[in-house]
Amino acid sequence: MGLDALFVLLVLTGLVLLGSSLLRSSIRVVALQGAALSFLPFLVMESSWAGRAVFLAALTMGLKGIVFPMLLNRSVREANVRREMEPLVGYSLSLAVGIALLILAFWLASRLHGIGVGISTLSLASAFFMMFIGLFLIIARRKALTQVLGFLVLENGIYAFGLTAVGHIHWLVELGVLLDVFVAVFIMGIAIDHISREFDHINVDQLDQLKG
Repeated sequence: MGLDALFVLLVLTGLVLLGSSLLRSSIRVVALQGAALSFLPFLVMESSWAGRAVFLAALTMGLKGIVFPMLLNRSVREANVRREMEPLVGYSLSLAVGIALLILAFWLASRLHGIGVGISTLSLASAFFMMFIGLFLIIARRKALTQVLGFLVLENGIYAFGLTAVGHIHWLVELGVLLDVFVAVFIMGIAIDHISREFDHINVDQLDQLKG
């Protein structure tokens, strides 16, 4: 898989997430993103860093491609929910917003590339687009599970940006980010479980019903 093909795949998966209401399908898409990102260290790191590239790729595949999706699928089963029924922003409008965010991402990438940032415009745009999509999913969806997916997509964008933009010390930063995300997903899994036990749904906009 070439670098450009990988980033095109990431953009396409982001658009698929905007138009999908099925939680299990969305989890599979995010798992696909994680699996694709596991190839990134081999594409951007120098041959002298082959050992670290293998380590980071294996960790990325293990967490993003396997562990996180397993935790989320377990939450789906325990919460007994299959789809996002009433998003704050509808799916057709979400796709339109996604196209606008993609245009914005390419505009920002071209501006940064024009001032001498040593990354291709496509790489920058794809990373920005995933960050934007992740934030949008967190804001525009009601269910906590979908918002966790948005958080993972946001981190995928940060991961892609860090791996392509930062120099040879990037692996320390990325390991820290991966650890933070693992803890966040674990905590969100516990929160989702408690919400589903107390209510008949996991819509976060109903949390204002809680009384102190």
